[in-house]
Parts: sequence; structure tokens; C-alpha cells
Amino acid sequence: MSFGKILTLSSGTPVPQIGLGTWQSKPKEVENAVEIAVRNGYRHLDLAMIYENQDEVGAALKKVIPSVVKREEMFMTSKCWNSSHQPAEVAKELDETLKQLGVDYLDLYLIHWPVAFAPGNGLYPPHATKKGEVDLDLETSLVDTWKAMLALPKSKVRNVGVSNFTIAHLEGIIAATGVVPIVNQVEAHPLLPQDELVAYCKEKNIHLTAYSPLGNNSIGEKKLTDEATVQEIAAKLNATPAQVLVAWGVYRGYTVIPKSVQEERIISNFKQISLSKEDYEKITALGKGRHVRYNIPFRYTPKWDIVLFDEPEEAGATNKVKIA
Repeated sequence: MSFGKILTLSSGTPVPQIGLGTWQSKPKEVENAVEIAVRNGYRHLDLAMIYENQDEVGAALKKVIPSVVKREEMFMTSKCWNSSHQPAEVAKELDETLKQLGVDYLDLYLIHWPVAFAPGNGLYPPHATKKGEVDLDLETSLVDTWKAMLALPKSKVRNVGVSNFTIAHLEGIIAATGVVPIVNQVEAHPLLPQDELVAYCKEKNIHLTAYSPLGNNSIGEKKLTDEATVQEIAAKLNATPAQVLVAWGVYRGYTVIPKSVQEERIISNFKQISLSKEDYEKITALGKGRHVRYNIPFRYTPKWDIVLFDEPEEAGATNKVKIA
């Protein structure tokens, strides 16, 4: 059985290039998806507290560890949610994650978003006076949270990193601590190639993991898998459009975490195909003059009243990220 291509993080830790994403999967779907994935060669799982399904992932892991795979052969990522950014909360949430998963350690733990919520009132604490908004904690800085991540015991977390961080966010925490995150997990696909961020991370030896590599249709945009160019290349290579889009991220050197709960797609997404330079450039050209970021929290319900990416869609937000 093929376990896919392995990359190496700056810490020396090996990471399988293609992983299984578990965001937005319904109850009981994730348990099944994780079991199918591991039985079919996946060794990289992308998880998070906010997905509210880590207990199901834990149930799946019990079915495959150690009968199918040893724990040390798996690479597991989880993420610290916004309501646990306060230094006293970071270690507590990690312990809760380990308990839910039924494992002793994570291979990678990320700050999920560069924004803190008020603690102790649920995952999306409601704002007392602004209906439909999340209660933000504008006092806890990214540096505070990053220092707490760095203080986590190596016995519980092998590598620490961030997610959804811009160059400014990264520069801020690196300047304050001298410690460069091992990974930055970001939305990346042909309509959001993030070229400046990619170049910065390469220079700093920060590994990029691409989520939403297939795009999504959450904001009414045409699905990337429906693009004629993607479909033509897929037909030529006897591949699926999803395989082509995963291959685009692989070509750029990312780890890629497509999410699916359907057995056939889980298996096919893992079968790596290679793109020629010509085909890679044709897919890249889809983003020329089109900039689409699907995941902007100012558009969420409840809304996060904060500017994260300096996107036009965030023009009405009144708060900025406290970096240091």
C-alpha cells in the first residue's frame, strides 16, 4: 500500500504531504471517514476543537491503533480555539483535545485563528450588547498566546505553529519571541494562491498547509472542481478534478488536506497524480484577475468584528488584531 509522499518540517519531523481534513463533517461521518482513510493509507489527520468531532476521531483511532497502524506512524494536527487564547487556557484546551482523541501527544498544535474570544462562555461567546456578534477579547495578544504555545510540554506537543496568520501576524510573534512557527495552515487554492505569504514563509522556513484546496461553494462562487480548465486537465490525465486541484497544491510544495466523508472520494483524493508545468500554469491562470477568499470571519454568523486579512469584505469591521 502506498502511504504517499513524505515532506520534512524545519524541526526534522516527517509529515505526509496529503492529509484528511475533518472540518464541517456531520456527526458519525467523521468516525467512518477517519477509519476509511487510515485503512487506505492516510497517515496525516487534520483536526480541531471547534470542529466538535474530536471524540468521534478518537473512536475511529481506537479501531485502527494499534491493529492497523502504530500511533507513532500517524501525524495528527489539532488547533487551539479562539476562546482558549488566554495563557492559562492554552494548556487546558490541549489536555481536553488529547482526552477527546484518546492519545498522549499531538504531532502539531496550531493557534487556529489570530483572534481571541472572551473565555468561559462557550466556543462562540455572545456579545453582551451587539446582537449577532462574538464577544472578542481585545486584551490578550497573539504574542501572549504564542508564548503559552511555546511553553507546552514536548511530551504532549511535538511541534507548534499557527493557522490563518498573515505576514504581519507572523512577523509580530517572531519579533517578540525569536521563535518561528513550524507551520502556517492557510486557505490556498488557484483563486487564492497567497504568493506573497508563500514567499515569506519559504524565506522563514515555515511550512504551509493548504486547507480548502478544492475551494468550496459557501459564498455562491462556482466550485473549482466545475471549472472547465480543471475538468479538461482531469480528463486528459484520467484523474478526478479534485485530484488535479490537490496536485496543484502539491506542485507548490504544500501539505494539502482535502476533506471528504465519501469512501470513493477519500480514496481517490489520496492517489497522487503529477501535473506538468504547462498544466500547473493553466490552473494557476484561473486566478488571474480573480481573487476569492472563501473564509472571512467578518462574514460569519455570528460575526467576528475584526479585520484579519485587509480584504474589501472586511471594510465594516471596527477592531484590529492585537499582535503584541
